[in-house]
Amino acid sequence: MDCKAGCGACCIAPSIHSPIPGMPNGKPAGVPCVNLTADFKCQLFGKPERPAFCGSLQPSLEMCGEANQPREYAIEWLSALESATQPDR
Repeated sequence: MDCKAGCGACCIAPSIHSPIPGMPNGKPAGVPCVNLTADFKCQLFGKPERPAFCGSLQPSLEMCGEANQPREYAIEWLSALESATQPDR
């Protein structure tokens, strides 16, 4: 499965705890990555400085939904996964 054009949910919903170019402390969940372009593409895609987490997050029907579903579906799915995997505080 390929990424949906204009989605960018994986660059918004999850937290990333490793350094990202432009975000040396990573990013909190729900905050768009500074490397996400206005048309919701990753400026780091395919580059060695892209965090390993980002490279490991692959599009899937479960995460992204059907082709006609809006990106909000993926944001909600990833946000729920983020919440479910947070350590108890």
